Amino acid sequence: FMDDKERAESKLPKIHEIPLSEIDEFPNHPFHVRLDEDMDQLVESIKERGIITPVTLRQKPDGRYEIVSGHRRTKACEIAGLTTVKAEIKELSRDEAIILMVESNLQRTTILPSEKAFAYKMKLDAMKHQGERVDLTSSQVGTKLRADECVAQGSGESRNQVQRFIRLNKLTPDLMQLVDDGRLKTTPAVELSYLTPEEQEEFLSYMEEEGCTP
Repeated sequence: FMDDKERAESKLPKIHEIPLSEIDEFPNHPFHVRLDEDMDQLVESIKERGIITPVTLRQKPDGRYEIVSGHRRTKACEIAGLTTVKAEIKELSRDEAIILMVESNLQRTTILPSEKAFAYKMKLDAMKHQGERVDLTSSQVGTKLRADECVAQGSGESRNQVQRFIRLNKLTPDLMQLVDDGRLKTTPAVELSYLTPEEQEEFLSYMEEEGCTP
């Protein structure tokens, strides 16, 4: 029999020390790990106090691990010279891992439009695989079903805004880069996404020749 304290402790997640050499990045991870000032501060914090919040890993069939949440913390441990990282191991299907990965990374302070576009699309596809009722075939104005509301949960954005970000995946890489650089706003970028790739490239050439943006 367990007392109250033991029962409470048994419900806590088990934290493991996992070698960095056994950890892989999440496949097609849409969020970049930036070696910026914030990373420098995180590295110094880990050197002084270690990791405060363990990363979340998923064990793969080959016995190795992949990061679900904590890419920045894992990279910071590597830069700090550590050989292991504190981690919680979760049993997740591929789709469950994708959904958790997207939701946890949306808390970042800096996210590029291209990162959001790809992340929302990944989450939508995962929900489709799980049998969710999804339909994003309607226009930019609105939707018939509530798939984008499911994708938007936890993102702090409206379903229409999520839908617009997903649509950005239809942009050519050059136009998407303009969106990330802030030279092309989201609304005209969405409209341009309905052009063929060839038409988008022609439009980009015209923009550069005339030195203007829509």
